[in-house]
Amino acid sequence: MEMRKSSLFDPQKLHGGRKLRNRLVVAPLTRKSATSEGVPTQEMADYYGAFAEGGFGMIITEGTYTDPLFSQSDLNQPGITHEGQMLGWKKVTEKVHRHDTVFINQLMHAGALGQLQEHTIAPSAVRPIGKRSTEFSGLTGPFPLPRVMERADFEAVERGYVHAATLSREAGFDGIEIHAANGYLFDQFLTEHTNLRMDQYGGDVRNRLRFLMEVYQAIRDALPADFIIGIRLSESKVNDLTYRWPGGSQTATEIFEVLSGIQPDYFHIASEGGSWKRESLYADGLSSTGIAKKLTRIPIIANGGLHDIELAESLLASDQADLISIGRAAIANPDWPNRILKGQETIPFFKDLIKPSLTLKHTEQVLSQYLQQTAPKRQA
Repeated sequence: MEMRKSSLFDPQKLHGGRKLRNRLVVAPLTRKSATSEGVPTQEMADYYGAFAEGGFGMIITEGTYTDPLFSQSDLNQPGITHEGQMLGWKKVTEKVHRHDTVFINQLMHAGALGQLQEHTIAPSAVRPIGKRSTEFSGLTGPFPLPRVMERADFEAVERGYVHAATLSREAGFDGIEIHAANGYLFDQFLTEHTNLRMDQYGGDVRNRLRFLMEVYQAIRDALPADFIIGIRLSESKVNDLTYRWPGGSQTATEIFEVLSGIQPDYFHIASEGGSWKRESLYADGLSSTGIAKKLTRIPIIANGGLHDIELAESLLASDQADLISIGRAAIANPDWPNRILKGQETIPFFKDLIKPSLTLKHTEQVLSQYLQQTAPKRQA
């Protein structure tokens, strides 16, 4: 078949100088397939290894919890809080690094959105919108009312992130991504209705971003300069897909003017609802990714339905993004880059691949059934 020429396959450098073989990134995808103790499995090594073999220039893991106190959000979520979990991840990184792929560990703290705990912490005592959504054996019903974070909690969270980042490097990761999106802890600080604090961590945008910047700087100070540190942000949340920054492009400008002072290796702007146009493009024609690119002058990863190749290429051409992260299309096609490059047909994503379960076992079973059922049509 004819090889496809596309800017998606141009090499790209991150802010710290690390070169990627192309501009295609696997977005973080919740899979709930670690052991009950949060240790990554061989199944996970095979899963991430398939993305690397399939041609992606960079892979970002699912959210990995950072401390044993309040950070974990889900059952069978991987962690990186101790040596056992680190060694489990080491087997995964070794498989990914058989290919020319940069591997990033996304570090997250659930804050008020913990699915497992009866007691959670958050910037303020505000019960999250929505209800818990777990696998079959998890807790159900409304989220608990979180306890207001005190100084000791701030210190414990920061310590957990630094330790998790250090263990990530020991496990063989090329870097980490601080998860400050989708309604989790750092996003709870940024969001006005979940942050009612009257101290230096509440009020204006700079104060609401202060803790994120402190944790970023603590990690930066603890790790070598060539260790990649990215930050992920979003407007919509896992428990509130309709939420948008209240001032639109003005709020985006305020946020990235503040964050331009810390200069991480990249910013990753997520679209939890799956559409860049719906979640990143404003009525005035500006976009959150374009604003971030203009104000910070560091690589920007765009996300949200960007398996639409024409749209993805247009964002690169218009300087609204440097890298493109693919989520659902990658679930159906771990070799999506190779398929596109070779002009081969891709498998369409369909919701049964991740419903009623997000586990790798469920996806593998459904995909296998689909391929068997459609084999005659595809071979015709």
